[in-house]
Parts: sequence; structure tokens; C-alpha cells
Amino acid sequence: MSDKSRRPTAFRLDDPRVTVASPEDDVKAKRGVVRVVTEPETFDAPVPVEPPLPVRRRFPWGTVFWTALGGLVSLGLGLAITHLIEDLYTRNTWLGNFGAGLAMVAGLALIVIIAKEIYSLLRLASIEKLRARAEAASAADDRDAARGIVRELNAALSATPQLARARTDLETHLTEIIDGRDLLHIAERTLMTPLDREASRLVARTATRVSVVTAVSPRAAIDMAFVLIAALGMIRRLAAIYGGRPGFLGMIRLLRHIIAHLTVTGGIAAGDSLIQQMLGHGVAAKLSARLGEGVLNGLLTARLGLAAIEVARPLPFAALPKPALSDIAGDLLSRRDDAARDKALPDS
Repeated sequence: MSDKSRRPTAFRLDDPRVTVASPEDDVKAKRGVVRVVTEPETFDAPVPVEPPLPVRRRFPWGTVFWTALGGLVSLGLGLAITHLIEDLYTRNTWLGNFGAGLAMVAGLALIVIIAKEIYSLLRLASIEKLRARAEAASAADDRDAARGIVRELNAALSATPQLARARTDLETHLTEIIDGRDLLHIAERTLMTPLDREASRLVARTATRVSVVTAVSPRAAIDMAFVLIAALGMIRRLAAIYGGRPGFLGMIRLLRHIIAHLTVTGGIAAGDSLIQQMLGHGVAAKLSARLGEGVLNGLLTARLGLAAIEVARPLPFAALPKPALSDIAGDLLSRRDDAARDKALPDS
């Protein structure tokens, strides 16, 4: 860098009059000589970032507790059944044989139930993985991955008779479509359209039933029990529509995912569409408290059904629009508007 006391000057680097000096040299340049003083670079060096410390995994005392408790309960039941069969043998031989036969039948049924629960969990897990893989393949436009997903989807929906022709037509497109994203969109339009329509009708029927029953029910306990039973049945049937067959553990898994989905998307009653519908149709709720309560329960059930559709669906919504709350619960809102209009009219 040139001396600060000099005016800006143009020079060539290969000029013999140009000399390079360090900042420590306090020697004045001769006349006609350009003295360039090197200065240390002042840019900020990157600060080394230490990797975060690994999270220390604590000992799973809760898992140990529930495992030990389950083992003790199983041992207790086994010993109780053993003592019962022994007591039956001491009383009479045929009673002991009958008790042992019942124990064997119960054990066989338990094994079958456990196997079905494991199969349902694996099936739900495969649907979740298929949906995640479809999202990744659509984002990357991966043709080979899309073909594999379509084949797995056809196999998963092979037990749905109304999709037999759609599956056959889709098989012919596997070698014709080049883009992976387009192939997934065609698969969604071909296979998911009738299933989405059936699922929407199911959610609408369940929401209407919940609205009517809770509007005329005299007890809050009856309302809660009916809403719970209707919601669980709706979720189970929605999973069956999209190829899942959840058992008891599968229902728990689905409910956990649905609650997590509702939490991420804004909660059960805090969604924008639900708030808009409730604020825009609040006249009937003021005129009839029971009617407003019934419609609110129906809207909440419909909101739960929409979340269950997104969780149970094997493909994400990409080519098709998501069903809206106004489309599902349109009958409820129109019924409330009619009731409000009838109550607002003066008596003739």
C-alpha cells in the first residue's frame, strides 16, 4: 500500500522504481521511488465452531418399570391359571381337562391377536414410509423410485375391488411416463380420487350423526361417549379405505399421529377454516344453544376426520386438492343457517 502522505499515483508492478517495505521499516523513500508498505490483512478469520456435545442418554427407568410390571402381571396370571387348573384336577379329572383345554384355546387366541396387531403395525408403518418416499421421489423427480412406489401402492390396494381397472390402467403407464413426478401425479389422480371421495363421504356422515345426536342428547356424558365411539370408528374405517387395517395398537399409533398432525396444523379448534365457519355462522348458536353445541361437535369431528385422511393416505396431496372443512361440513352449516333463518322470521 502506498504512503498516506503521497497523492494517488498510477504505477506498474514491474517498474524498477517500486520498492516493497514492511511496516516496521521507518525509512523514507527517495525521490522518484514508489514505496509500497505491506499491511496485515484485517478480514475476520472464521471462528472454529465446536461440534455440539452429544446428548447424554439417560437410563430408561420408565421402560424398565413398565416392562418389569408387565412381567409380574404375566407371571401372576400364569400362576393363577396354573393353580386353577390344578384345583380343577383335584376336584375332578374332566374338570381339569376342560380347564386345560380352555387355557390352550385362550393361549392360541392370544397368539393370533398378537400376530394380527404386529401385522397391522407393520402395515401402517409401510404406508407411512410409502408416503415419505413418494414425497422425496416427487421432489427429486426420480423415475425409478416413482415406479417402485406405484408398484407397491398397487400391491397395497390389491384388496380394493373398485380400483381393479384403475390399477390395470396404471400398470400400462409405468413404461410410458418418463418423469417420476408426473407418474406419481397420475397415480394419485387414478387411485386416490375414488378413495378420497369415499373418505369425504364417511367423514361427512359421521360429523352429521355426531351433530344430530349431541344436539338432542340430554346428558353431557352421553355426548362424550358417543363422540369418542364415533371418532374411533371413523378413524378405523378411514384407515381401512386407504389400505390400512389397524388393530388396538395400530389405533393408538394412528391417534398419536393424528394428534401430532392437528398440533402442527394449528390445533383442533384453532384452524383458520373452523374459526371462519364458526364466526360466520354464529347466529344459530346464539338462538339455540343445543343446536350450536351439536354443530360445533360435528365440525370438530369433521376436522378430526380431515386430519385422519392426511395421516392414513398412502400418497401426499400433490396433484389433488386437500378436502376443505366447508366441503365436508357444508350440510351442517346450511342446516344451522336454515334454523337461524326460521327462528329469526316473525310469527305470522
